[in-house]
Amino acid sequence: MRFDGKTVLLSGAAGGFGSRAAEVFSERGALLVLSDLDGDALQAVAEAMPGDVVWLAGDVRDPASHDALVDLALSKYGRLDIAVNNAGIVCPMQRIPETDPALARQVIDVDLMGVFYALQAQLPVMSARFAEEGTPAAIVNIASAAGLVGSPFLGIYAAAKHGVIGLTRSAAAEYGRKGVRINAVCPSFANTAMLTDYLDAAPAGREAAETALTRGIPMGRIGQVDEVVQAILFAAHADNSFMTGETLSVDGGLAAV
Repeated sequence: MRFDGKTVLLSGAAGGFGSRAAEVFSERGALLVLSDLDGDALQAVAEAMPGDVVWLAGDVRDPASHDALVDLALSKYGRLDIAVNNAGIVCPMQRIPETDPALARQVIDVDLMGVFYALQAQLPVMSARFAEEGTPAAIVNIASAAGLVGSPFLGIYAAAKHGVIGLTRSAAAEYGRKGVRINAVCPSFANTAMLTDYLDAAPAGREAAETALTRGIPMGRIGQVDEVVQAILFAAHADNSFMTGETLSVDGGLAAV
């Protein structure tokens, strides 16, 4: 899958999925527009890219940051072909009554409203270009297996990710005739810093925590970053031209049982 000359906007670019996805897109010819809340980490990722890249730190909770990213893509490259809305956070595993309301609001604001604001900025530009030139575009929202099934002790995170899937399906239905495909990739536990930090801090120890996490996964292991990135590439690629409104589970079978 090549992306030569395609402009790819990617949020959460300093994280596990984001930094690797940016690297692979760049290796395959894409022109990158990268964003993350952590400006220093974002700069380090951008400077390591093998191809053309611009970057802008910002907070996905701010609608203006999404407008600025789209404007940057247009001013630098004159087009926006693909957007990967990847930025997100997770909360500690707790029962719903124990979850701090302020933390719950933060999770909703980042994981759900961040995608909503991104779509508001991206869809008009992409659909306008299709109307003028007939050039299609693609959006990939990073949801979660927690958006497909119930997730005990991750209730507010699951609620946010269910919302992302609802937005994905709704936007796909709205823009199917406007040249924009919108799909969601739904990873389960994968080998990123977010997961390893959690495992390292588990009171029962890393091995016991990992065993508990993988108990319900038919393949019996956590996922690897590249396994998720391959799904992102597939969802974004122009050859995948008749799939929209779908959820791609990269979860070792978790949502199947």
